[in-house]
This record gives sequence, C-alpha cells and structure tokens, in this order.
Amino acid sequence: MSGARSRKRTILVTGGAGFIGSTIVRQYLVQTDVTIVNIDKLTYAGNIDSLGSLRNHPRHQFHKVDIGDRTEVDRVLAEHRPDAIMNLAAESHVDRSIEGHGAFIETNIVGTYSLLESVRSYWNDLDPGSRKHFRFHHVSTDEVFGDLGHEGRPANETTPYAPSSPYSSTKASSDHLVRAWARTYGLPVVITNCSNNYGPYQFPEKLIPLMILNAMEGRPLPVYGRGENVRDWLYVEDHADALRLVLAQGETGRTYNIGGRSEKTNLEVVQAVCELLDRLAPDPNGRHDRLIQYVKDRPGHDLRYAIDDSRIRRELGWQPCETFASGLERTVRWYLDNTTWVERVRTGAYREWIESNYGHRGPAE
Repeated sequence: MSGARSRKRTILVTGGAGFIGSTIVRQYLVQTDVTIVNIDKLTYAGNIDSLGSLRNHPRHQFHKVDIGDRTEVDRVLAEHRPDAIMNLAAESHVDRSIEGHGAFIETNIVGTYSLLESVRSYWNDLDPGSRKHFRFHHVSTDEVFGDLGHEGRPANETTPYAPSSPYSSTKASSDHLVRAWARTYGLPVVITNCSNNYGPYQFPEKLIPLMILNAMEGRPLPVYGRGENVRDWLYVEDHADALRLVLAQGETGRTYNIGGRSEKTNLEVVQAVCELLDRLAPDPNGRHDRLIQYVKDRPGHDLRYAIDDSRIRRELGWQPCETFASGLERTVRWYLDNTTWVERVRTGAYREWIESNYGHRGPAE
C-alpha cells in the first residue's frame, strides 16, 4: 500500500463536506501525508464544519464547486493536478428523492457525466507515467441492487441492478456511466457499493441521527410501517478505511462491495438507540421507546438490502473494526457531546423538510 500511496500525493475528493466525504478527508489529513483537494457544492447536507479545525489544515484545499460545473471542475483539476479522484458527490436520501427527484437526476446523473468528461480530458493530457498511476474511484450504494426480499442472498458484485427509487435509479445510472467511460475511453476506474452508513457528523434526516435527536428532545420517533424493513449497517469510519484501501490497492476496472454484516430491521435499530439513551441520558419521563410512533410507509419502500463483501475481505484483507453495538454507542455518545454542531445544521430548511415528510403521515395501517 505504501508504494501506491506514495504515487498519489494529491487526491481530489468530491462531496468532501458531506457525511462520508468529510470522514474520508479527516482520515487522509490525520493518518497520511496526502494533500486533499476538496470540492463540494455545500447543499443542505454539505457542512464544512464537519471538518472542524482540519478545514484550515495546510494539506487541505477547499473549493465550493458543483461537479456539474465543467468550467470550475476543469479549473480545479488544472490548478491542483491530482493523482487520483474519489467521487462522493451525490444526492443521497430516498425520501427527498421521492418528493424532489429533479435534483437527484441533475447531480447524480448529469453531474457525474460532466465530472467524467472533465476527468477524461484531464487524464488524456497527463504524461504517460501519471496516466498509468491515475485512478477515478466512484462511490455508490447497495440500493442499486434493489429489494432482496427476506430470503434473497446478499448482493455481490455480479448481482444485476434493480433499483426501485428515484435515488437508487440515479445512482445506478451514474455507475453505468462510469463503467461505460472505462470501457469506451479506457478511463482507469474502481467502483465501490456500500451498505447503510452511520456515525458522527451524519445529517439528522437519516434514521439513526433522527432517532437520537428526537428522543433527546422527547419528540416522536417515526418508524415507517411496522419497522420490518431490513438494512445492513456499516460504521462510517470503517467505510472510509475501506475506500482508502480500494483506491490504493484495488484492481482497476473492478467493483468492491463494502458491508458491515450487521443486518437489522429498522425497529431493531430504533430500539437499540432507545436502550443506549436510557443508559447514557435517562429521561425522567420514562423509557425512550415510549416515543416510537408507527407512521404510514413511504411509497415503494424496499424490504431488504444486504451486501456480500467477500471480495474486499478476500482480495484486500479489509474488515470492519466496529460491531453494530460498538459503532452505535460511539455514534450516540458523539451526538450527545456535540450539540453545537447539531444545532448549526438543523436550519429552518431542515425543519421544514422534516415537517413536509413526516407531518402529513397518518398512523401505519
């Protein structure tokens, strides 16, 4: 790995102010000598505060840029001459994609296309040695594989795509574009598909931080349907470790699934959050699970996602450090200890969206 990393002295990370992206940036700055060029559009889920004091690190260069802005992306590439690119810029929330799919099409499909064209032009102009060691790493999701049902085998890298939501459909489209640019133009790419991430700095519309924060405030804990939908959970620091490993050692043209091997129903997740809060921040009014409220399910809600991550474990020797129990406790403790960050991201726009998505939902049938 050391040899591969030494050739990649500058890495451009798109979406580097988001949840997973900021984790990647922090790891590179703290654990390596790599210079990070960070571009992010800074939409509602992009928060430069997630980098803390590292935002001013001498090896961190930030540019407020949309990946769909070809002129600006070209400028950043020409200025910083990165040795590799990790693409995490995406609209990523299923519920938002149901209400406003246009932004997902624009960023995840059109934006990826524009980024690929910028990268292809940049890569073509590199000298032969730099071209040989350059790599474009596209980060995707397990949702592109669609609903596996209760009995379906976990998805591996050859499982056919069957996306169900506007979000997963646009991510599947972006994956197909990346593969097409690799096959047609020879662009050296790797792709990773991950399961549900959780951990510090996650925007509080997602399940785990939403439940933590609502429970801390004594607000209802909205659970879709009967809470029977199953997801595999992956601690974000473990995911970031895997992404860095794939970029350094993964085989060009290959796809790697990254999972936590921690399948849980949504209800099990919410109950686990409640149990931790009962221990770490007791509510004088009673157990936190009294706040669970079953609400009408969202349209087209996939029953189960699951990842077979045998390839990355076998070929690259990766495995997660955190269990679901240990990662969840670290996550809950972080939100309890970082109320200032939470309040800074919970803007009026966020509160309006929470009301629009959950406020009209009646009880589960």
